[in-house]
Amino acid sequence: MSVSVQEADFDTGAEIAALSRNDDGAGAVASFVGLVRGGSDGVGAMSLEHYPGMTEKALAEIVAIACRRWDVRRVRVIHRIGRLLPGEPIAFVGVASSHRGDAFAACEFIMDYLKTRAPFWKKEETATGSRWVDARETDDAAASRWGAAEGRD
Repeated sequence: MSVSVQEADFDTGAEIAALSRNDDGAGAVASFVGLVRGGSDGVGAMSLEHYPGMTEKALAEIVAIACRRWDVRRVRVIHRIGRLLPGEPIAFVGVASSHRGDAFAACEFIMDYLKTRAPFWKKEETATGSRWVDARETDDAAASRWGAAEGRD
């Protein structure tokens, strides 16, 4: 189980391949890549900030909960910080499991909880100025469908 908070880009293909490398028991890998959205939202760039140490701990707790709920073999979470442009990757969540159901569920759970529980601060740059991004109700609703997470709710 591995989490990283970093400015550097990541190689999605390499991250996916590493999840099942040398593991004959891995029968499924599910992954998610989040991108900076531009276009109709008018976002020209997004800056992400975090509190070092606290953020990594929160991500590790989210992964630990997923590992208790589902039969997962490996998990990789990467979240980028710094200034990112539309189309650039922000986050990677990858889960290897013996079976696809566990891989899909754990991956989706981690992403839903990452969006609502990880201490990141996002500022969007638009043509009309900059604005801090609040959590969206849709993100809270997505996370709430998983029920109470141990030690968090």
